[in-house]
Amino acid sequence: MTAQRAAKQRVAWTRTAEEDLAAIIDFIADDNPQAALSVFENIIERAATLHNLPDRGRIVPELHQNGISQYRELLITPWRIIYRVESSTLFVTAVLDGRRNLEDLLLERLSR
Repeated sequence: MTAQRAAKQRVAWTRTAEEDLAAIIDFIADDNPQAALSVFENIIERAATLHNLPDRGRIVPELHQNGISQYRELLITPWRIIYRVESSTLFVTAVLDGRRNLEDLLLERLSR
């Protein structure tokens, strides 16, 4: 681990990640508002823990196959929290359903 990464990272959410999370929660809340709240709290809490060990998430396999290795993911089955670390900030860039084929979606979103 580099000295730069040894310090705690600030965790920031991109607008896209916030929209992803809102869509997931809205979808779940249609059937079960209590489950939606539980999923929301779990995802927020787990993402917040990345400030201590940002390198613990794996490199996103679909992107790595295409030579893109700066994005990592934290798995909270079935959700995938996609993030990247830049300097002292960890950016949550997407929250996606891991049951879907994500290669095209991830390449489009994260290769820009």
